[in-house]
Parts: sequence; structure tokens; C-alpha cells
Amino acid sequence: MNDALPAPLDVRLMNMIATILFVCCAVGVVAAGSWWFLRNPAFAIGRIVVHGDLAHTNPVSLRANVAPRLMGNFFTLNLRQAKAEFESVPWIRKAQVHREFPNGLAVDIEEHKARAFWGAEGSPTLVNDFGEVFEAAADEDDDNKLPRLQGPDGRSLEMLQMYDRLQPRVKPLGSSIDTVALNGRGSWRVGLESGAVLELGSGSTLDVMNRLDRFVRTLPKVAAQQGRNVASLESADLRQMDGYALRLRGVTTVSAETAAARAKAQATARPAAARATATAPRTTTTTRTPGRSN
Repeated sequence: MNDALPAPLDVRLMNMIATILFVCCAVGVVAAGSWWFLRNPAFAIGRIVVHGDLAHTNPVSLRANVAPRLMGNFFTLNLRQAKAEFESVPWIRKAQVHREFPNGLAVDIEEHKARAFWGAEGSPTLVNDFGEVFEAAADEDDDNKLPRLQGPDGRSLEMLQMYDRLQPRVKPLGSSIDTVALNGRGSWRVGLESGAVLELGSGSTLDVMNRLDRFVRTLPKVAAQQGRNVASLESADLRQMDGYALRLRGVTTVSAETAAARAKAQATARPAAARATATAPRTTTTTRTPGRSN
């Protein structure tokens, strides 16, 4: 049997061109269909379902706030960008976004749980229970019950942990902590809701706790010696080498040197000034307890 003769060149070229045209048409049809399918209004994001334990975020307001910023439809929406848009809303710590066919999104929300204010008095910045700093408008309940932490940037978690250690230790003083401050030298200061201020000094956490425990343990006896109680506390400096200095309402506790200098000044004061001092006498004592230098 004779072999088939090869097709002429022009026939082969026509077949090749026809195949190319067919493939191009098929690709065009698929592309046009995909373009129409992906941009069909039926797949535009029309439903956003919000899940989560929400205390400060209104789901209706959240959807109205974020939906206009979402680019694309069910198929083309960038979920990472959508996640970032939800997390940019105040009080939202984390958001997980999932597609729900044919035109919906499911969003799982985790809110910040505020533990304290952060920064200068009046600042709206807050610290959550992970020690993370965030900005949001606190409600009236938060204003009344949250303490304020003041310290260097990047140390909010350390300060929150210190607050948690200090708070139960000051309970015998009859007042909760209002502020905890840490300065650049690593020295701690605590302000109580009663208005009293405690200078705790620097050192390790154990050193600070030991000084505070010693103070709280001995304060009732020291105050009783002056006819006062712990509620009379105005301020205390726990940074002394072998004790602490404190101020009680109506009684000032200072060092012996300061007391001697004050007595000398009073003895040499003018008579009128002496009479004024006599109408409002102050008692000076020195309090010493075993301690260490800080």
C-alpha cells in the first residue's frame, strides 16, 4: 500500500491558522464569560455576618463603616485587605474574614478588653489584657474603674503585670490603685484612689514587693502611735536605707536631721510667725524599720 502524500504547504498553513483562530476565539469567550461572571451584581458583597462577644462594637455600625471600603466582589475580594479594614475599627483587636457563597462574608471579631489607661492624664489611649496599647473612646464605666499606667513606650505589659502584683498588696490600706508610674530610672510610684502617693523605688520586682509588704505590715502600728489610722496616709517614701518616711494627715514623719532643722527655724522665727505656728501644731517623728538601700 502506498504512503499518503503530505498535504500541500498552503493547506497546512490554513489548518494552522484555523486552529489558532479557534483557540483565540475560545479563550476570548472564556475570558468574556469570566469577566461577566466575576462582575455580575449577583456576586457583589451584600451580606456581612458578624460573630463575637461584642461589648463596645455595634454590628450594624461596623458593617456600615467597613462595607464601603471593601474592594471587589465575592470572588475578587482580598481577604487580607478586608481583615485589615475591620481591625482598623476602634476596639477591634483581631478579625477573621471568611467567604459565604454566593455574596456574603462571615467576620469573627475579638475585641480589646481594656485593663488600664495609658499615658498622661486625659489621654484616651488604653492597655488591653495582653499589655497592648490601643486607642479607643472609653465609656463612662471604664473612666471610673480603670487605673492609669504611665511609663516608657514599650513597657506597657511589664507595667500591667506590676499593677496586678501591687493591687492585692495595697488592699490593707483601704484603697485601690489609681495610677502606677515608672520613670526612666526604673523607679516605681503608686497613686491610690484615696489620694495617697507611695514612692516604691527601683530594683527587682521582688525588692519592690518586699518594701511594700513591710510598709503595709507596719503602717497600722506607726499610725496608731500618732493617734491615726491607715486612712490618714497622705504619702510614703519607701526608698530609705533602713525604713521609710511617711506623711499622715496632721502628723509629718521626717528624718531626725530635718526635724532638728525645723525646730531651730521655729525657735528663731518672728513672734507673729510663732503664734501662727502655735495655732496649727505639727508633730515630727522618725520611723525606722529593717530594710535595705534602694
